[in-house]
Amino acid sequence: MTIIIFLIIIGILVAGAFLVGFIWSVKSGQYDDMYSPSVRVLFDEKIPEKKKNSLNPRK
Repeated sequence: MTIIIFLIIIGILVAGAFLVGFIWSVKSGQYDDMYSPSVRVLFDEKIPEKKKNSLNPRK
């Protein structure tokens, strides 16, 4: 029976820590940018050029 009470207390402490972390991230502006993620897929990424193989000069 005591282990159940111990686990409940630990669970409440862990949940409280996650709540404090979430509130801190919201207040620090972690979720302020709502526009960029929706249009990021529309931008082209630069494809890096293939490096020449020094062992086979024909490639």
